Amino acid sequence: MKKTNHSDSYSHVLKYTGLFGGVQGINILVGIVRNKLVATILGPAGMGLISLFNSTINLLSNATNLGISMSAVKNISEAWDRGDKTALNRIVSMVRAWSLLTALAGFLLCIVLSHLLSKWTFGWGNHTLHFVLLSPIVAMMAITGGEMAILKGVRQLRQIASISVYNVVAALFTSIPLYYYFGEAGIVPSLVIMAATQMALTLWCSYRLFPLKVRMRSDSLAEGMGMVRLGIAFVMAGILGSGAEFLIRSFLSYTSSLETVGLYSAGYMMTMTYAGMVFSAMETDFFPRLSACHHLTTSANTVVNRQIEVSLLLVAPMLVFFTILLPILLPLLYSGKFTAVIGMMQVTVFAMYFRAIKLPMAYMPLAKGDSWSYLLLEAIYDVVLVIAVVLAFRRWGLLGCGIAITGVGILDFLFILFYTHFKYGFRMSCAVRTYALMQLPFGIMAYLLTFVENQWVYWPVGLLLGCASLAVSVMILRKKTSLWQSLKRKLLGRGKHE
Repeated sequence: MKKTNHSDSYSHVLKYTGLFGGVQGINILVGIVRNKLVATILGPAGMGLISLFNSTINLLSNATNLGISMSAVKNISEAWDRGDKTALNRIVSMVRAWSLLTALAGFLLCIVLSHLLSKWTFGWGNHTLHFVLLSPIVAMMAITGGEMAILKGVRQLRQIASISVYNVVAALFTSIPLYYYFGEAGIVPSLVIMAATQMALTLWCSYRLFPLKVRMRSDSLAEGMGMVRLGIAFVMAGILGSGAEFLIRSFLSYTSSLETVGLYSAGYMMTMTYAGMVFSAMETDFFPRLSACHHLTTSANTVVNRQIEVSLLLVAPMLVFFTILLPILLPLLYSGKFTAVIGMMQVTVFAMYFRAIKLPMAYMPLAKGDSWSYLLLEAIYDVVLVIAVVLAFRRWGLLGCGIAITGVGILDFLFILFYTHFKYGFRMSCAVRTYALMQLPFGIMAYLLTFVENQWVYWPVGLLLGCASLAVSVMILRKKTSLWQSLKRKLLGRGKHE
């Protein structure tokens, strides 16, 4: 019988959040080496060029992939849970057929629009040929997304984790030599190789489970229309998200410089990546669990609140340590040329507190099949973010970008909280409010400490704040989960055998 008691529920959330957080941690460790080398070799200008290429390619990918990487998971998961192998194989074939069509569409669209993309993205030079050469990436991302949806649908969590680790290691060993020998001229080939590597790893895992059968039948395509209709909202949301980042980076490139784009991208991605260690389990584990109980308001509220509690308790100590150690981390991970973005990052950290709370709530429309509500929430956030960043940058520079990101993040949290309450009956638990009031002051004190110049005060007090925040989280999680007892039993059992 499946365990459903209070302790095991928290243990499950902590276990899988820890699993994918650990994988993300490995990726970060490898990424540290890669980012350091890339920043040293290419500098902020090279980082900005990579950022502009990536944001443009992501925009095209999201515009043409029909949301299959997200919408297909639901169809595959339902067939997998029923144990219907015939239906499962049919759906897999259908997903692959649609993925191939979207890959061809994205590939051709990138070539056709290459001249316009060059004009829209850059305020200088002709980069038409670059976008033509980058067009295979759009196709490979579509195929990878479809195969990844298959792996998620059949619960291949270990395979997904392995792909992530192998991919980041391969990126290190393929891109750095190209940057070293060719400089900025090696950026386009490295991006193509990294996309091809990720696709190859995903195909290898997926094809072992479901061997490729080339069947481009009209009935397979017709069967997928329901999936495509569901994915349209994901496409539009993806376009808005990628478009927002594209507009922000293009604005910074036009009004300031490519170095500013590189600084903004490094600061934004570094903050999001480290917090992403905790958030990485949302789509793979939390979303299917929430979908299974979407029709029961009480159960859905419990699942969402417990996910928020664990996410907040895990991410809060990380954010305190991150804020305090940033003057060391940023030059270590990138180079001394990036120190100008520290102020922006220390402000952006506050947005991560509210992201930990709002992200589980934001999955409620998806779990209920209400994709248009999801689109509405995303659209409001993206539009307000672009406007806020543009206005704040003109007034306060990069620091203003951090203020805008945090301010919009808080407004987005409040809007989602009210929307999910009135639309789905969601109620934030007393425990979530209590833990937020316990942990947020540590973050505020850590930020205020960054204005203290006396190093003999800064470091002892900063580390003390981080340890205090960690102690609070450990104490609460220890009471709520059974993992500590399980770990003790395993260690004691191993000791007896030895």
